[in-house]
Amino acid sequence: MLVLRIPFERYRLDNGLRVILSREPRAPVVAVNLWYGVGSRDERPGRTGFAHLFEHMMFQGSAHVPETAHFALIEKAGGSLNGSTWLDRTNYFETLPAHYLDLALWLESDRMGWLLPAMTQAKLDNQRDVVKNERRWRVDNQPYGDWDERLQAMMYPPEHPYHHSVIGSMEDLDAASLEDVEQFFRTYYAPNNAVLTLCGDFEIAHALERVRYWFGEIPPGPPVPPIPGVTEVPPFLGEHVRAVVEQDISLPRVYIGFRIPPYGTPGYYPAAVTAHVLAWGKASLLYRRLVRELRVAQDVAAYAFPFVVGAAMLVIWATARPGVTADALEAALDRELAGLRDVDAADVERAIHLIEVRHLSDLQRVDERADLLSMFTMLFDDPDRINTELDRVRAVTPQAVREFAEARIIEENRATLQYVPRDGRRGS
Repeated sequence: MLVLRIPFERYRLDNGLRVILSREPRAPVVAVNLWYGVGSRDERPGRTGFAHLFEHMMFQGSAHVPETAHFALIEKAGGSLNGSTWLDRTNYFETLPAHYLDLALWLESDRMGWLLPAMTQAKLDNQRDVVKNERRWRVDNQPYGDWDERLQAMMYPPEHPYHHSVIGSMEDLDAASLEDVEQFFRTYYAPNNAVLTLCGDFEIAHALERVRYWFGEIPPGPPVPPIPGVTEVPPFLGEHVRAVVEQDISLPRVYIGFRIPPYGTPGYYPAAVTAHVLAWGKASLLYRRLVRELRVAQDVAAYAFPFVVGAAMLVIWATARPGVTADALEAALDRELAGLRDVDAADVERAIHLIEVRHLSDLQRVDERADLLSMFTMLFDDPDRINTELDRVRAVTPQAVREFAEARIIEENRATLQYVPRDGRRGS
């Protein structure tokens, strides 16, 4: 078996910034990837959506960088950039010609060290409107758009940090103040709560010298506060939670969620393989049975969400074909889920191959490689998981998937969310 090993060196600056350098000289490009250890899980009551709103504020200029200059300067150099917010982190990333490394480091260091002098009420108001429009477009006015918000609320109790969605509520976005921006920045956007990864065509000694030059004088922040709320949850829901939502949709859709072990623990990997067995690709179990053979669904999906606090979740969903009710679709899903207890070894082997191919393909790109190194360092303080993660997947056996299904795919650990057309036809 071919073993691909990604080289890297890790450092820590005096201010606490963790630095991962991974040289890849085959193409003259460099990826700069910065993870901050803050996401929607860190939002306090009444401020849901703030981590994502703050991500937008990070592109509004800093003390030495004009407003919107991040995009203008990187794209002028022939590069690309963006940022994203998730439950457990926020990240910012650029990929550009290798000789522009200093440009990316300058831009990232300036907003890490000197964001607040450039913040204004007008910028906050503007970005608040942008995020509210994003919510209207992606959630409120999108068919099934609020499914993750509803399912998270069903899967996690109100006091758990995953109970609310990343996008947050309109009311909380309206309540965000400039003082919140300053407090959030001083609390979470400090070098001792960040991982900086460089991957690409550079010499290690030179890259480290440039990192020290741009980031070394930024002072560390205070100790990062604990995640608010109650982070521990029972491993099982303890009941079957159900909800039916009427929307202006043409076809019913059914979401089924199960609590699973957190990402990174041994129990997570059988769940990840199970998701691929069920619905990744047209050879998957649910696609074969529900889409091709029974023709009760027109699409299927399954995903093991890689959450790390308390419990993760496995979510399966399917959209009904015209004329099929939500109840009939759910019954068909149930029959296939029950079959997981006798899953065929060939289906498990196919699922593991899918994960292998995707992971190895990702490693061919410097931006994906940099993001994985940042992730494994931030979540587990172990960047070498980029080289060992597949071993955990390959260790999953058909019997492990059967045992996972026996233990976790059960009524007492289930949340079901049905979307039905508003006129009450429920797809009939």
